[in-house]
Parts: sequence; structure tokens; C-alpha cells
Amino acid sequence: MSVRFQDLNIKPYLKAAVADLHFETLTQIQEEVMPLALKGKDIIGQSQTGSGKTHAFLIPIFQGLDEELQQVQAVITTPTRELAEQIYNVANQLASFSDKPIKIARYVGGTDKQKTIEKLGTQPQIVIGTPGRIKDLAINERVLLVHTAKMFVVDEADMTLETGFLTDIDQIAGTMGRGLQMMVFSATIPQALKPFLKKYMTAPTHVHIQPRQQTAVKIEHILYPTKHRSRVNIIANILKALNPYLAIIFVNTKQNATTVSNALMSQGFRVGQIHGDLTPRQRRQMMQRIRNLEFQYIVATDIAARGIDIEGVSHVINYELPQDLEFYIHRVGRTARGNYDGVAITLYDSAEEELLQELEARGIEFNYKEVKNGELVAVNARNARQKREKKENEIDKIAKSKVRKPKKVTPGYKKKMKAQMEQVKRQERRKRK
Repeated sequence: MSVRFQDLNIKPYLKAAVADLHFETLTQIQEEVMPLALKGKDIIGQSQTGSGKTHAFLIPIFQGLDEELQQVQAVITTPTRELAEQIYNVANQLASFSDKPIKIARYVGGTDKQKTIEKLGTQPQIVIGTPGRIKDLAINERVLLVHTAKMFVVDEADMTLETGFLTDIDQIAGTMGRGLQMMVFSATIPQALKPFLKKYMTAPTHVHIQPRQQTAVKIEHILYPTKHRSRVNIIANILKALNPYLAIIFVNTKQNATTVSNALMSQGFRVGQIHGDLTPRQRRQMMQRIRNLEFQYIVATDIAARGIDIEGVSHVINYELPQDLEFYIHRVGRTARGNYDGVAITLYDSAEEELLQELEARGIEFNYKEVKNGELVAVNARNARQKREKKENEIDKIAKSKVRKPKKVTPGYKKKMKAQMEQVKRQERRKRK
């Protein structure tokens, strides 16, 4: 039976805040994380977007907050300003139900730094922001006094690693005292993240929530064989054939993002880019242009699969499969939102067979299609021939087991045996249709 928010031992105003949102029962990650977080334990939380993890760490932060103490008590970092804004809004909704004022501050790049410094005469109680700006204020300017924090949350840690912010996080954590409670949330735990976790976390509990349903049921998953042809040309043909409302083309590296974007633009496509090399200003301008529908196509690295909400994505195209298949789930999750259907097309070759088998083991069913005469049409599955051969081998074995060589051979017995075997095979094929 699911745990109800109203049954939790938390402050009355927090119960009122979640009731206002019409939250009744905890999500799976909230159920597993919150009891540990409320006890001050270090936690590594793995879950997909939309699982409710923001409340899983914010409610324990507010529960442990001393509203009378005007100093930094909790720091939350996130790799993008969009995510910082989302968490800031959720935190403000919770704080609005408190009888006592709670000062929450958001610090991100691209804002007026001098005005921010002037306001830091009074320290916030909860700090939310991007690692670069928090480090700048806390370590370079020494005006944000994060060393008093008792709780530190690193949200989207794998994205933080990808965008090069982990060094900043390391420096921020290094200023904090002993007894610090750290909670790290990440869709994946890359090898490069593990030394950081080991350095700052004390016997953390690893909570890994496997999604009950890997991807939305309204997504059609299509595999497109490359057959050693140019992937850029294949994507160009797909875009011409489908003319999607809005498509995100995912690549694994920043270099590929630039290569694919430039190649498509040279063919006349309106293409935007989102990747880790964009400056905060470029990123903000790009997002505004996307919202203004200036682009029909967006080439992105996995940083855009989470943390950036782009409305109206009708198609996701994987230029290549991600090596970490959790990212496949996040990528295709950009489409089929609300009441809409979505299409996810993945280019593949024989070298990616193992990754495809793993996705199929997770319950994802693929259709096989190619562009022919300007239309996306069904083609044979990559393993159709192998399946046919396997089926025929099984039928041959059954026929051989049922038709035995007679003890007394007569002229023409081989011909009779062959005819009998063919009859058995026909019967077996009919059974398997």
C-alpha cells in the first residue's frame, strides 16, 4: 500500500503545501528517499525524469530547516538555469505555506552579478543555482557563505559531469564542514563520477528506481539500417519524407552536433543546436529562438534530453545509439507528451547489435523502415533471415524425428521418405503461422 503524504512526520505547512498540489501518495523514489533523507543519511538517487525526485529532496530540506536562523542551511546545484528555475519554483510553493518567512535565492549565469552581491548582506537559507555562479559568489567573491550549509544536493550529476561543472561542485563541497548531508541525483552513474562520490559521501545508500514502463506507449520505435551509407544523408532523406512539426536529432558528441548541423544547414534545413559548448548567453538565445519556432530541427547532445522542456516535439531521431541506454529512454521521452503520439527513429548498423538486443530485453519493440521513393516504408527486420533459418532448422529436426528409415528397404524408399518429410514440414509450418 502506498504511503500518504498526510501520514508523514513532517511540518504541518509542508502537508498543506503538497495537499494544495493535490499530491496524495508518494511516488516510488519519494517513498525510498524521503525516510533516509529525513534521518540525515547520504543518498545516491537514480531515477528518470518526472519521477518526483524534486520533492523527494526538497521536503527533507524544509523539514530540517531552522526558519529563525538567517544563514545558508542548504545548497542545491543543477547544471542548467532551466532546471534551477524549476526547482526554485517548487521550493517557493512549499515556502509560501510557512507562517515564518523563508529566504530562497536562485543564482545562475547571465544575471546581474553586482546586484546579486549587493543583496547578499542578508544570507539566504536555501541556495539553488548553477555550479559556476555559486562557486563564483562563494569562493571567488566570498560573499555567499555556503560553509554553514548542513545539506548539499547535486541534481543531475551526470549532466553536471558532461558540462564540465564537476570541478566547481568539488570546490563548493570542499568549503563545507563535517557532518554535511549530501544527496546526489543522477539518471546514470558514469565511472568518472565515482571518485567525487567516494570523496564526499559517507556510506551512501544507493536508491535505483527502474521505470515501471520504459517509454511512453504512444511512441513508435523505428530502426533504420544504415548499410554503411552516410548517416547525414539518411537523416536528410527522413526529414524530407516526413516534414516533421519539430524534430530533435540526438548525437553523442559536441563535435557530431556541429558536423550534423552544418551538413543539414548546407542542404537548406532550418537547424538549431544545443550542446555543452554553448555559453549561457548563446544557450538562452537558442532556447528563445526554439520557442519562437524559428527552427524545425534541433541537433542536440544528451544534455538536452533532460532539463530542457521543448514543447511540440513530434519526432526524435537518433543519429547514433547512446552507449548508456538510459539516455535512449530520456531521448525518446522528449516526444509523445500530453495527448500526442510520437515517433523515435534510430539509425543503426551491425556493430550496434548488442545495444539493440539490450533495448529489446527492456521491452521496446521496434518496427523496421527505410525511405523509398520519398516515403518511409516497412522493410525486413535485421534478424528476419536468422529467424527464418532457425525456424527451418527446427522444422527439419521434427521431420527427421518423425520420418524413420524403414527396416526393410524397397526400391524408391528414399523418394517416399522425402515426400513424407515434406508433408510433416508443411504441417509444422501451418502450425507456426
